[in-house]
Amino acid sequence: MKFLGFLLIGTAGAFAPALSSLRSSCLCAKSEYTVTCLAGDGIGPEITDATRGVLDTLTSNSDFTISYRDALIGGAAIDAANDPFPQETYDACVSGDSVLLACIGGYKWDSNPREMRPETGLLKMRSSMNLFANLRPAKAIPQLMDTSTLKPEVLEGTDVMVVRELTGDVYFGQPKGIDVIDGERVGYNNMIYKESEIRRIAKVAFEVASKRSKKICSVDKANVLDVSQLWRDVVHEENKNYPDIEVTDMYVDNAAMQLIRAPTQFDVILTGNIFGDILSDEASMLVGSLGMLPSASISGDGPGVFEPCHGSAPDIAGEDKANPLAMILSAAMMLKYDLDRPKEAQLLEDAVEKTLEAGWRTGDIMQEGGKPVGCKEMGQRVSEELAKLMK
Repeated sequence: MKFLGFLLIGTAGAFAPALSSLRSSCLCAKSEYTVTCLAGDGIGPEITDATRGVLDTLTSNSDFTISYRDALIGGAAIDAANDPFPQETYDACVSGDSVLLACIGGYKWDSNPREMRPETGLLKMRSSMNLFANLRPAKAIPQLMDTSTLKPEVLEGTDVMVVRELTGDVYFGQPKGIDVIDGERVGYNNMIYKESEIRRIAKVAFEVASKRSKKICSVDKANVLDVSQLWRDVVHEENKNYPDIEVTDMYVDNAAMQLIRAPTQFDVILTGNIFGDILSDEASMLVGSLGMLPSASISGDGPGVFEPCHGSAPDIAGEDKANPLAMILSAAMMLKYDLDRPKEAQLLEDAVEKTLEAGWRTGDIMQEGGKPVGCKEMGQRVSEELAKLMK
């Protein structure tokens, strides 16, 4: 098959039924799994090694095994194969049980033509694997309240799930480009959504909300964008199939402000690709660091991709300073949703929580009284707590 085009602690269990219901094939626990690892760029190899170490601790005390296949994506793939998402990587991803992705990008490739940038590899992956739904939980963690720039009284009780459409919108709309018109350069992109694309992501959000507080805030810009008006219309049409779910609408500029002013007013945020890209990164500061946020990208009919929300941090690559917890928590989401191992996923989440309770901190979440560790040791500390829990 060739490419069709371009592509927390305590939070994961809240939407397990929703994700499981999207997979057309039967999810059933096995004794052997194959996971494709895309270490990517920057700190990617470091956090991948730390995460695999934790998973090795898990499987050594469990009734199943995980075998890994390494593949290239992003800048590493450009350097090795002159393609940010090679066909070999696609084949490895779709033939396994799940995909763990670390991060992509770096200064080295910023001046490349757009089709040869690491981010294009990510877009190709999303499109070719039909990863249309991205779910990013952001829950205030008591042990890390002081690392957020917001006051604890504002954060307390925050538990937000951003449901972001991932394969439409301005990132994929055609035509796009830079041309010379009337003697000057003109850049253009098209923000496009089909009704079917809106409806399928809305269904995901409604399923997620049905397992939470039954509240959805749909974020758009319907006062000025026709595509957002269609978004709003379709979401409310779909709401008729979920009459017990309360839907409110909010313009994206107001949502960005409200997410900082009073985050506890939100439960499930449903939004499009570009708005979700921005809001989910903003939501990361509710927990103090992007280094704590996992995510799941799902298709409904094939392996999902589980990755931390943070970038490749090339400024600290190779220095053992990265925080691996977001990727470890992403592995927990993988265990729950793609590998049908919810008990083991909970053990992984509990081990991270115990590690934080013990005071271990990487630099991005350091606070007074914290015990400093690097990326490798943080992974080891999680493994130690996991081993204790599994005795």
